Amino acid sequence: MTDFKTRVGEIRPSQLMFTYGVGAIIDLPKLSVIVTGLEDWPVDPQYNKTIVEDRLLTAVRYELPEVKRLLGPPIVPDTGLPPDPFERTAAIGVAVANFPRWMVCPRCRLLAPLSDGLFKLKEYPYRPDRTVYRHELCNQGRNPEVVPARFLVACEAGHLDDFPWLEFVHQGQPCASPLLRLIEYGPGGEARDLEVFCESCHTRRRLSEAFGEENREKLPLCSGRRPHLRDYDPDGCEHRVRPLILGASNTWFPVVQSTIAIPIESGRLAQLVNENWAHLQAVDAPNILQYMRSIGQLGELSEYHDDEIWTAIEERRAQDAGEAAAPSEAPDLKVPEWQVFTQHNPQLNGDDFRLIPVTVPAKFSSLLEQVVLVERLREVRAMMGFTRLDAMGELTDPDLNLPIEPSPLSRRPPTWVPADEVRGEGIFIQFSQARINAWLAQPEVHARGRDFFESHKKWRQARWIEPPEKGFPGMQYVLIHSFAHALMRQLSLECGYAAASIRERLYVRAPEREGGPMAGVLIYTSAPDSEGTLGGLVSLGQPKTLERHISQTLEAARLCASDPLCAERQPSQTGRTLHAAACHACLFAPETSCERGNKYLDRSTLVHTVERDDLAFFE
Repeated sequence: MTDFKTRVGEIRPSQLMFTYGVGAIIDLPKLSVIVTGLEDWPVDPQYNKTIVEDRLLTAVRYELPEVKRLLGPPIVPDTGLPPDPFERTAAIGVAVANFPRWMVCPRCRLLAPLSDGLFKLKEYPYRPDRTVYRHELCNQGRNPEVVPARFLVACEAGHLDDFPWLEFVHQGQPCASPLLRLIEYGPGGEARDLEVFCESCHTRRRLSEAFGEENREKLPLCSGRRPHLRDYDPDGCEHRVRPLILGASNTWFPVVQSTIAIPIESGRLAQLVNENWAHLQAVDAPNILQYMRSIGQLGELSEYHDDEIWTAIEERRAQDAGEAAAPSEAPDLKVPEWQVFTQHNPQLNGDDFRLIPVTVPAKFSSLLEQVVLVERLREVRAMMGFTRLDAMGELTDPDLNLPIEPSPLSRRPPTWVPADEVRGEGIFIQFSQARINAWLAQPEVHARGRDFFESHKKWRQARWIEPPEKGFPGMQYVLIHSFAHALMRQLSLECGYAAASIRERLYVRAPEREGGPMAGVLIYTSAPDSEGTLGGLVSLGQPKTLERHISQTLEAARLCASDPLCAERQPSQTGRTLHAAACHACLFAPETSCERGNKYLDRSTLVHTVERDDLAFFE
């Protein structure tokens, strides 16, 4: 990371996508900073890798039409030597800015913004981790280190600001020369133990009066501040702010699109052109390609005809110039993947994608259509924005086709977005559509589907998503989603990967829907290393091993540590949840593992439970 002058911390590239992306707050050793917008990120071919995945780029351009490419974050090669603050590479990184701007002296409890000049920045060029602000005029100690005020305010539109200390303590009418102190009366650090006191006018107010729905109306309207862009929203904001604690998990949620890179010949050519663009961008006529071929400079491109290479170069040039039109409708990312997984073609196997069909476990041969071991896969992920207070989560699912309005990554429409690629392995399981159709026809399953549909509508109505009846995935989705969660729990016990490292990618659509029918799941894991993962998961897909794990999965799903309460849970009609017989003790998965935020789960669709014995698909 960089504070515009020198590097003051380090994070992994993947963390810039899911933990500390644009607009997120990072706790450095002695500072609190916010990652700034894309205008401040360096773009250099030497440090930013161009990530090629045309299908994902098309999906991103549907929401952000100006985007021309996907770029990895700036990465400086590790030399193994201590960083030199005077080297050019010391300034290569992701820019950050101090936030929050209000600081507190732990000795005299002075509360003031950095703009007042009461706190001085002390830098250590050779030890950037010691960079700190100090209160040099403190009368309670010798230049104590100050700490960020740990309260912020945010709104549903994604705006973020310092807590309105002056307005809060003076109730909207600040005195002429305010001097604030944050007094702490208890050791717990709770809001009720904190009091803001103004020494100038002797006004005081407990911080507990800012929290709670009943007190939100007393807080000021949102200022529309966007600290990551260092500006205010030109459209303003009509929401009232909500107080947050610095470091709260709902301060920042990424909005990310992802896809499994599938091998298509045209895609392979485009990838090679992008990888060699530093040389090919100077090619302004087809005959130059003939000369490059004659002297052996085309490399892997020599497998293609000159006309094909020239066409790909022209397409890349048009893309960089912004001439390629943005798609008029949301592209379908999953149908091409489903077709490649279910219609295996050995000729498509390569270094980044390798499928091996195996025999379906004999015990489940009537319920499962096929099992495919995915020995190698490449997943590409792109960040499109972020939200605050509420996670957008499953709203980014292309199947729902919902408009996405996250907070922007830059002041102007971006021409590129951060992306990364990871490699891994997985197991693809396809269900028998005929057996699922027979299961769906049962009256009990149909009735359960009606309950889920009502719960789905209530959930959307509570979040003002219109129309409420749209986007219901159906009981087929509930079945396969529940199976995926139960199987991921079981596989994590033996495959060597933590439960949070195993993810699902669901391919579920009813026959009447476009692209349907689809009934399958890819359970996979991936890592940013160039070689991906180590084969611990894919080895569990062998017929006898997988049969044992599925049997143990179903046996474990019969009972839950929270039974009978868990088994008795019905689809909620209050709009608060979207699941039935499921909880943290049986089906819930880590946030990084689930596509839908632990919604549409019901283990009674898998096996008999202590409450229901008429919904089980595997009985």
